[in-house]
Amino acid sequence: MILPIVAYGQPILRKVSTAITPEYPGLKELIDNMWETLYHSNGVGLAAPQINHSIRLFLVDSLQIVENADEEDKDDYKDEKAIKQVFINPTVVSLEGEEWKYNEGCLSIPKVREDIMRSETVTLTYQDEKFEHHTQTFDGITARIILHEYDHLEGKLFIDHISAFKRRMHKAKLDDIMKGKVRVDYRMLFVK
Repeated sequence: MILPIVAYGQPILRKVSTAITPEYPGLKELIDNMWETLYHSNGVGLAAPQINHSIRLFLVDSLQIVENADEEDKDDYKDEKAIKQVFINPTVVSLEGEEWKYNEGCLSIPKVREDIMRSETVTLTYQDEKFEHHTQTFDGITARIILHEYDHLEGKLFIDHISAFKRRMHKAKLDDIMKGKVRVDYRMLFVK
């Protein structure tokens, strides 16, 4: 089932999410619905708070970027170790490497994009959908998507990484999103 994406301005996007156990009700169905929602929205990552669940769960499919890159961009991703993966109860262990700039957007903040600096490598501990524990290091575009989605679990948004001046430049767009005055090709849940 395709779920509505929570729009900027909803309080759930600013809450720190809580850990879950294997007994979380309807988890398999929720994960299946999140994948369906992600692909319907043409996203590459989706965190549970974005579909109105304040739990520590997100999905990443960096294969979408690598496989759909324009011919001139293919070389940028030739060494990318792309993934399609579920992350439950993740914790960042370390950030390493040079910070690099990339133009990010967010399904919860449509029509707003900005260059964001993030570390090139992240090491995480997390559980998979079978609740098996992993510690793994990711880099490149995959690390960037993970860090973007991880921010959602911490109540942060990509616009928190830009200057106050740039946030003021986007104020009218952000206000319109909060008021539901934005058109996208997927369902959204707006502030009432």
